[in-house]
Amino acid sequence: MAEDVEGSWGWRILRWVRSRRFVVQDESLVPLLLPGDRVRVDPRAYRNRVPRPGEIVVLSDPEHLVGWLIKKVDEVTPPAPEERGGEVLVSVVGINPQTSRDSRRFGPVPSARILGQAYFRYFPASRRGPLDGRDRREGPPDPSMER
Repeated sequence: MAEDVEGSWGWRILRWVRSRRFVVQDESLVPLLLPGDRVRVDPRAYRNRVPRPGEIVVLSDPEHLVGWLIKKVDEVTPPAPEERGGEVLVSVVGINPQTSRDSRRFGPVPSARILGQAYFRYFPASRRGPLDGRDRREGPPDPSMER
């Protein structure tokens, strides 16, 4: 049922209206996202669920007071059963480890730091389209990477 709602035109329009725009600043997700690419980010995507591995997210920079990063979700760690109300931790990575400042450097981040899901590149027009966490040239996703 939820998939029917998410696939409806009304839902897509509402998502577009509520979304925020971000400009990619670094090379950590090349070739998927290039510096200067502009993306739409849904700030309500994780209101009722946690991010899934492979999704592209925008998060507040854990090493600086001001700024944000755009990364790919690598792993999601739920709180331990004995921790009531504990935080969900999310490991985020870039595709290019040489140019990426990510969880390999600063560790997993609390899910509260995630500002939203990047779901659509709208500029440049020649690369316009939905973001699903992989470069279209990579081929189908590897089933062994599903969690």
